[in-house]
Amino acid sequence: MTPYDEMLTGAGEVREHYAGLHQRIATLASAEMAERQRTLERYFLLQGITFTVYGGQSSTERIIPTDLLPRIIPAAEWERIEAGLTQRLRALNMFLADVYGAQQILMDGVVPRELVLGAPSYRREMQNLYVPHEAYANVCGSDLIRQPDGAFAVLEDNLRVPSGVSYMLANREASRRTFPGSFREAGVRAIDRYPDLLLSTLKSMAADWRPNPQIVVLTPGVYNSAYYEHAYLARLMGCPLVEGRDLVVHDNMVYMRTTTGLRRIDVIYRRVDDDFIDPLTFRRDSALGSAGLFNAYRAGNVVICNAPGTGVADDKAVYAYVPAIIRYYLGEDAILPNIETYLCREPTQMAHVLANLDKLVVKAVGASGGYGMLVGPHASRKEREAFAAAIAADPANYIAQPTIQLSTAPCLIDGVIEPRHVDLRPFILSGEKIAVTPGALTRVALKKGSLVVNSSQGGGSKDTWVLESTPKGARP
Repeated sequence: MTPYDEMLTGAGEVREHYAGLHQRIATLASAEMAERQRTLERYFLLQGITFTVYGGQSSTERIIPTDLLPRIIPAAEWERIEAGLTQRLRALNMFLADVYGAQQILMDGVVPRELVLGAPSYRREMQNLYVPHEAYANVCGSDLIRQPDGAFAVLEDNLRVPSGVSYMLANREASRRTFPGSFREAGVRAIDRYPDLLLSTLKSMAADWRPNPQIVVLTPGVYNSAYYEHAYLARLMGCPLVEGRDLVVHDNMVYMRTTTGLRRIDVIYRRVDDDFIDPLTFRRDSALGSAGLFNAYRAGNVVICNAPGTGVADDKAVYAYVPAIIRYYLGEDAILPNIETYLCREPTQMAHVLANLDKLVVKAVGASGGYGMLVGPHASRKEREAFAAAIAADPANYIAQPTIQLSTAPCLIDGVIEPRHVDLRPFILSGEKIAVTPGALTRVALKKGSLVVNSSQGGGSKDTWVLESTPKGARP
């Protein structure tokens, strides 16, 4: 099946919301396009938006691969995305409150008990703990894809420590510089307020008991691949960036070491995985968190965002039940559908997967970043055989989905505009209320024919323009 083209219709006509950008591109010579790409790359380099590639005897620092041409989403489509994501996060927060509380959904058999309680990301330590506003997932980055018929669907949810928002913000700044006229006249919705919205969301988590809460961003340190984002968001929010060694817990209160003494901390926006938060509660060999931090959280003297244990709601096997979870808690059908998913833990479904490995995408339940995944149509016979053995040895660790032809968007590749497959990661904030940022990180599979958009696997990103309204003959 032919993938959906974001810019062109099946008849080769330019879609209305792309008309202005398409006209502007048509007036630019290849040399000018290349210069604009260099301008974009210089901006990223000057801002320090880089990552390190290791190999051989040396390592090199490179900018995040970024495409010059923005992806454009019309207002009517975004309204549906916004409504669907708000509905989805409401239900997932209710699911988390339930499975760490009365577990009614498990008793009613809507989601298998062993699937939830046996998941590696389920944290028994969170049972019956108070979470303000029952907002377990304060920052969510759901990955959406556009199907060949043009409709958006949810590929997966990211509720633990989702990353990429800094690239969304940086892409926007670069886009303004490279297509200033087109940007102004297109009527693009602003995303500049994301740091303020994030800060107000974090503050709302402690507002009931601390009128002016102290917020910090907890990072694993400079060697983490997302460290740039941690520092970037801390700076934009005006919050201290701390490591575990900067914190001390005394009498179940959390303090930050400063040059003027200890300062009490109320909310921790943690960018550290559950396992490493507190060596007394989770991994004893962790040096990234702070001893006693979870006890302070349990006592209600500090808030950790996202809450520990949120990963059970974005488990790739639990994902298959999200439409049922939405119906159970909200009495509504899912606005944004799931992709058909086969659970290898079910013998009949596993048999189907093993018989159709050449047609399916297989994912390890706990893996991320494009790792632990088999794209059947692009895999060798040896790779498929290895995955078949792994599935047979541990069926519960794998799910499978049909190979989806991700939509394509125009990209500047070696001076030539060519289509490349893309997905979409909007960011949703949840505290006292839920807010969907009117923009997203569009991830791009820059390798020709590839469906893998992760930067660790050769992918990149581009700006996403969400329009205020559909433009009527606007000229860039």
